[in-house]
Amino acid sequence: LLLDARAPERYRGEVEPIDPRPGHVPGAVNAPFAAHVTEEGRWRSRAELATHFAGLGVRPGQEVGVYCGSGVTACSVVLALEAAGVRAAESPAALYPGSWSEWSSDPARPAALGPEPG
Repeated sequence: LLLDARAPERYRGEVEPIDPRPGHVPGAVNAPFAAHVTEEGRWRSRAELATHFAGLGVRPGQEVGVYCGSGVTACSVVLALEAAGVRAAESPAALYPGSWSEWSSDPARPAALGPEPG
């Protein structure tokens, strides 16, 4: 499962302030990094995070990859998955450090638009 940590409007392709084109990696599910904290800026509980990720389709033992715009905020999703106790066997989620900036810079790579993983 591939998770996109960017804000929903960037994931959907409605706004792209940085990269050469809008959208998301086809098949990626939007998992905005801001959803992992409360309104006060504190991490949600382990149970809340586990429920959140289950709602995104993350299953116990499943391999998960995470990206964002440049690889920075995706790190917080990797950490949130750890805090939730969600792991693929003994491995934490994988970070795609090139993220959307790298993916979108190659016009041969597909890009999906809209709210669905595509």
